[in-house]
Amino acid sequence: MHSYPAKPLSILTPLLLGATPVIAQTAPAPAPAASEAPIIVTGRGLDDAPGDRAFDVVTIERDRILQSGSNRLESVLADVAGLQQFRRSDSRSANPTSQGITLRGLGGNAASRTLLLLDGVPQTDPFGGWVAFPAYATGRLGRVRVTRGGGSGYQGPGALAGTIELDSATPDQLSPVDLYAAYGSRDSVDAQGAASLVRPGGFATIAGAYTRGDGFIPTVAAQRGPVDRPAPFEQASGAIRGVASITPDTEVQMNVSAFTDRRERGTAFTANQSEGADASIRLVGRGRWGWSALAYLQTRAFASSFAAINAARTTATQTLDQYNTPATGLGARLEVAPPIGEQVALRLGADIRDVSGKTQELYTFVAGLPTRRREAGGASRTAGLFADGSVEAGALTLTAGGRVDGWQIRGGMLAERTLATSAVLTDARFADRSGTEWTGRAGLAFRPAEPVTLRVAGYRGWRLPTLNELYRPFRVGADATAANPDLNPEHLTGVEGGIDLTPLPGVRVSATYFYNRLTDAIANVTAGTGPGTFPGVGFVAAGGTYRVRRNLDAVRAHGFELDGRWTRGPLLARASWSQTNARVEGSGPAAALDDLRPAQTPRDQVSGTLGYTQGRAALTATVRHVARQFDDDQNSRALAAATTVDAFASLPLTPTLAVEARAENIGDETVETGFSGAGIVERAVPRTLWIGLRYRL
Repeated sequence: MHSYPAKPLSILTPLLLGATPVIAQTAPAPAPAASEAPIIVTGRGLDDAPGDRAFDVVTIERDRILQSGSNRLESVLADVAGLQQFRRSDSRSANPTSQGITLRGLGGNAASRTLLLLDGVPQTDPFGGWVAFPAYATGRLGRVRVTRGGGSGYQGPGALAGTIELDSATPDQLSPVDLYAAYGSRDSVDAQGAASLVRPGGFATIAGAYTRGDGFIPTVAAQRGPVDRPAPFEQASGAIRGVASITPDTEVQMNVSAFTDRRERGTAFTANQSEGADASIRLVGRGRWGWSALAYLQTRAFASSFAAINAARTTATQTLDQYNTPATGLGARLEVAPPIGEQVALRLGADIRDVSGKTQELYTFVAGLPTRRREAGGASRTAGLFADGSVEAGALTLTAGGRVDGWQIRGGMLAERTLATSAVLTDARFADRSGTEWTGRAGLAFRPAEPVTLRVAGYRGWRLPTLNELYRPFRVGADATAANPDLNPEHLTGVEGGIDLTPLPGVRVSATYFYNRLTDAIANVTAGTGPGTFPGVGFVAAGGTYRVRRNLDAVRAHGFELDGRWTRGPLLARASWSQTNARVEGSGPAAALDDLRPAQTPRDQVSGTLGYTQGRAALTATVRHVARQFDDDQNSRALAAATTVDAFASLPLTPTLAVEARAENIGDETVETGFSGAGIVERAVPRTLWIGLRYRL
């Protein structure tokens, strides 16, 4: 197994985690003079657009973020039915490259079709488009806002299926000190700590998280062999944030964060390691002219090893050592909101994002040693201009927006050499490409009576292929998938209509019907089976499948979403149901896929939560159901439906100390996540119990 060298980030993270007590100063601030107007800082961007009420938006507040059974962001997002990762497993056992997110049954190949933002900064991996979930400690988040559909609006390109906005906690949500530590099943530890210093005109926070565990065996019990073993994990993250007023109506927001993530996939030669660091600065003006200016930097490093398992599952042989995948993302955004009138809102702006990265791999192992080396990668850039406006005319809200994006793919390459002689096996330099995309969205919301809002919307969005999709071939067990440097951008056109009801205080029900058509959808298309030698990947063993990334004609998806929320005093109930009928339109090499369901796309997803909160005492239970779905593009490998129950409880012992208990998958349901090799089924997390203490000053 390759030994991953230590990197500077590995040192940075414990420094962030260890610095928590330094900022926990709570000396009283001097009261402002009576003649001084209070200066209010929020740490947020510009206000939510009024026109967003024409779209299907779900908000998850901080209390719910802190009360999930797993204390992980993936579990929080699962409250929104129809929002899914490529596979059902979470970031303790999944391969990190499978953790792309999407909405509305559009399928995928692990790259995200949903735009994920943290304080306005795009969060998907610059090279592969997946999401590093261990980077986001739930304790530092103040709000999650999910917009289903909506195309590519003012938030940026890439929002094919929707947008997920993560907002850091605001001053009113922060405690001077908040410490949490828990012990769980399989010798697991979960700890988070945060401290804040709030003063008139600004605030600062520092937060850290650490979790580890011996892990469970991913292969289902009936199919295990001597080679199968628990999949341990160890993950940490840290973040420092400062927000300060520089004029009475202008604030500066500065963020620095880092994470490290190590996990294994349950056999020898399946270790994964991810590391990353982000920095951003945002200026927000809230005067007569609203405006925002953002600049950011992302760095990522990823390493992964792959193994082939014999039929008896007695031996594991290393097949690939992806020892380093460095990637960088740079971006900026400028936005203004001119004062047009009280009933008119307008946003004008520009944004740019440039990403680069490459994979470095050792492969074709003979007698346990690699014989070849591969490098593949390139760079891409998107730059856009956008305008988005809305008009409120009594009970009617009209909204419309558009953007034009120029894109460029450059420097694509694939180089393969022998290690013994450095003989060139492949030396491909792919042509640079560029283009222009025009997208937009429009909607209408009408309130004929106070408790009823009717809405309708139409939109068009697009997504540029990731560098991973374009240039990197990969393997999972015996299966191999070839890259495709000629992939075209994906385009989505969609319409939706819905109704929001608030018939009683504390009651809200929303229903939406949608129809989306994703053209040039990128998918892993089966092109052969082993044993044999295939273009772009080499030899595929018996029982393995050879696939190629291709643009399908289209994926069409239509269905409905139903969301409900009820609160009464300390009681809460919320539910979400998504039913999606998704089908592939295929021809040519993908003709066999025509009218099949996209891989990893269930028809139904349901989530329901009942809760009680009184002060710091809380009790919640969450039921989730996901219908049967197919692991592969040919719909030959079905993953069974699964229903799980999670729970959370908090019991205060003193005004500052509480006992917290969490439970995941209480019924120990076998949640099938995928097939590895010849019919070998993997599962998601089994029953997991946690008990811990939280100190909050």
